[in-house]
Amino acid sequence: MHDWLNALTPPRPAVLVTVAAIQGSSPRETGACMAVGADFQHDTIGGGHLELRAAEIARDMLAQAPQLPAAQRRLLRFPLGPSLGQCCGGVVHLAFERIDVDHLASLRQRLRQRRDSWRLVALDQPTAPTVCDADGVPLWGPADGLPEFDPRLPCRVIADTHGHRWLLHPLRAPRAHLYLFGAGHVGAAIVRALGELPCQVSWADERDDQFPPHLPANVRIETAAPQALIDAAAPGANFLVLTHSHALDQALAERILRRGDAGWFGLIGSKTKRMQFEHRLRERGITAERLAGMVCPIGVPGIHGKEPAVIAAAVAAQLLQVWEAQAATPIDHAPATPPSSILTAAAP
Repeated sequence: MHDWLNALTPPRPAVLVTVAAIQGSSPRETGACMAVGADFQHDTIGGGHLELRAAEIARDMLAQAPQLPAAQRRLLRFPLGPSLGQCCGGVVHLAFERIDVDHLASLRQRLRQRRDSWRLVALDQPTAPTVCDADGVPLWGPADGLPEFDPRLPCRVIADTHGHRWLLHPLRAPRAHLYLFGAGHVGAAIVRALGELPCQVSWADERDDQFPPHLPANVRIETAAPQALIDAAAPGANFLVLTHSHALDQALAERILRRGDAGWFGLIGSKTKRMQFEHRLRERGITAERLAGMVCPIGVPGIHGKEPAVIAAAVAAQLLQVWEAQAATPIDHAPATPPSSILTAAAP
């Protein structure tokens, strides 16, 4: 998740530190960010000495006059073993960028709408960043002189035809999407557990007074009828049913299983409830193959506590396993190690 983006609000000057490229082992992946202000820090690039040094550099930039080039942007190379004493042993290239907090609201809005964005940052020039859509079409910021790039590839640094370096920084909305039916104690606990995880949650319950007044940024309350939500969900969507009514649970389970294209479907309940539901659903024409895809009981095996927070922890771990497996489809990415001619700056 983009915690730094949700945390930054005007008028708080900040430097955004981005893992621009890695060589060998590193604490975080490319694209990982942290925002550093004079008296705050949001998110992480992996902790340890690297993060401490990066925060010091960022605050040194903030202490300088904003118009100075060194106070605006830097691209620095950090050998983790020789210079920082970290056991990862690889090399991390960090981009430091003094950011305008005012324009971040539009990026937050696009993420809430599940729209991907790209930030194109000129590392060797003082021009403002350009924000592009998922296809690389500029949305705002300078539209001239931009480098060509493939928006299917991960965060990286490239050089344009003039030799100028650019940070290509994707802000992708989480692909994992859970439709959660039920706002009781367990549902609320699961929402809290998923609140800082890389997912989007559509939360539905016919009892409007059951929802808490404050929601995590990745959770949206749905007002449509549950059956309509199930029908409108995209292929591969994930569903979790734990309403206050066994009859409603059964109706929603049947609706989900008739689709035949759910990514994952969990139903709260015991083994006895599963047996009862299987019997009733078979009578209504649901095949054994479809029923085999219904996860009930829910949660990773070996956790038996029935407290809402315990169930939520077990279900969150199970969903992370599911989502990582779903995301493991091979994608043809560019090499992780960038050309040395592009990344020439040295750490201070």
